[in-house]
Amino acid sequence: MSTTDSRTARAERTAVGEIVEALVDRRRRIAALQAEEATLLHAAQQHALAQRNAAYVDREAPDDITIRSIAAEIGAATQQSDRTIQSRMDEASMLVTRFPATLNALTAGRISRAHAAVITDAGGRLIDDDARAAYEAAVLPVAERETVGRLRPVARRLADALHPTPIDDRHRDARRQRRVWVCDREDGIAELGLTGPAHLVHGVYDRLTQLARAVLDAPRPAAPDDETITATVDAASATAPDARRLDEVRVDVALDLLLCGHATAEASVQSIPAADAIRARIQVTVPAMSLLGAADEAADLTGYGPIGPDLARQLAGRAAGWDRLFTSPTTGAVLAIDRYRPSRDQLRMLRARDEHCRFPGCRQPMQRCDVDHTVAREHDGPTSVTNLAHLCRRHHTLKHHSAWRVRQRADGILEWTSPMGRRYDDRPARTLVFDPAPF
Repeated sequence: MSTTDSRTARAERTAVGEIVEALVDRRRRIAALQAEEATLLHAAQQHALAQRNAAYVDREAPDDITIRSIAAEIGAATQQSDRTIQSRMDEASMLVTRFPATLNALTAGRISRAHAAVITDAGGRLIDDDARAAYEAAVLPVAERETVGRLRPVARRLADALHPTPIDDRHRDARRQRRVWVCDREDGIAELGLTGPAHLVHGVYDRLTQLARAVLDAPRPAAPDDETITATVDAASATAPDARRLDEVRVDVALDLLLCGHATAEASVQSIPAADAIRARIQVTVPAMSLLGAADEAADLTGYGPIGPDLARQLAGRAAGWDRLFTSPTTGAVLAIDRYRPSRDQLRMLRARDEHCRFPGCRQPMQRCDVDHTVAREHDGPTSVTNLAHLCRRHHTLKHHSAWRVRQRADGILEWTSPMGRRYDDRPARTLVFDPAPF
């Protein structure tokens, strides 16, 4: 290597080294700030708990109403869900009060917030202070030298070894936490999650894998499109190879099983497509020209977002009835609603306008919400669309049993005022996509 090349190589190493050192320094600073944030969230929770015993607190309110109120205050100020803030307050309090050595390591930048979360999550079940201190002493050296992925199984094993309760008893209690949830993603995709006993979940995954491999090993008939989810095919009529990845087929098999109750070639041929098995309460807003097939403008699935016009037309064709919305040409706000068959007009207009809970940042779907009088009936509030709004039970309770206040404008905007005097406007979902030009 020439002298020039050697100097160039050293300069490149120096530049990269400076970048790496700068990133390490920033990570330390971020970790220290996250430790400060955890301390502040813990302080907020402690303040809320102190307020709970104050004389002015509504005794008929839920026990955690003061925590909900402060979480809502912080969430609204930082553009976060108050549920997320309340959950983070619990996590922060656990870190501050039960894992002081971990908090110190985070403050010093020796570990990241993700490392701290793994440590507190695995060790949170250790009730005895001495056992928890022994756990921290053993797990922190590992956290300071390993990635989060490598730390997690070590932390679980260390916590398991120090736990006083037999593992069978703990597994029995843990099984009561099993659940299923849905998380929306972009471009017409959503995630379905399931938490259950580990051996059953792994067994399900293995069975799906076996079924998917069996499908891929068999030929597949050529199809004009991929609109209908079909996990399996009739091998006798198959002529083209299956081009899907294993993960794709595994998902298709799972959806087929859940929607139709089968994943066999014979049953798939003899039964209706999986999409036809869906029976759900949904609201879809379809532009009139798209509904008629004269345009391809996207439709809107309430609670999720844009869906393709072809799918919207399929759903509309199976609908028992349609609502027609009249909207403002400048703001998109819903002004009126009608239907050929008379029904509960006010409720239908509210569903069209609100789409979800109307507390700032909340997206609980209408099916989980109450229709609330903004000005209560007992205070002579009228039962009119301009005095009604959907609120989930959590925020309905917060409105009536805390210092949060709300006023509704004629255009459906709710003006929320927090206990700290901050104001947050919640606009009807449909008007958020419009940005009218100033006059």
